[in-house]
Formats: sequence, C-alpha cells, structure tokens
Amino acid sequence: MKRMSPRKFVAIVSIVLTLTLNPALIPAKSAPRKGGAMPEISLPIPKAPAHRKYLGLSGKGQFKIPQIKADVVIIEIFSMY
Repeated sequence: MKRMSPRKFVAIVSIVLTLTLNPALIPAKSAPRKGGAMPEISLPIPKAPAHRKYLGLSGKGQFKIPQIKADVVIIEIFSMY
C-alpha cells in the first residue's frame, strides 16, 4: 500500500477540520433530498501557501468547493443523530 505524502495529509486534515469546526457554517433547515444537489458552502481560504497551492486557490477570503482545482473532490458527511 502506498503511503500518503505529509503535504497531502495536512491539506486533507485542514479541509476536514475547517468543515467541522467552522462556526460560520450554518446547518441546513432540512436534509438534502436523495439525488439532490449539495448546498453551496463557503469556506475560508487556507492561510498556508502550500495548502492554497494544493487546492489550486489564490488570494484571501472565502472559496466554494467547485473552485478546488481537482478531477474529484470527496466530501464525507457525518450524521450524529
């Protein structure tokens, strides 16, 4: 099994922590319908240049998931209830 590079690991952990610990994220009033579109989420652009480069982002402020320069973006959603 191939090991993940430390840079990639840090970027993934940063994204997960941003998604889970960001107080600016407001929960939706209802769950998305099966087969429906993911709600639009704005996230802060990472401060670390390496993280911005990995995600293909530039500047400061907020970004939306479709702005990530990748062939595939995997979003894992946890339901606690």
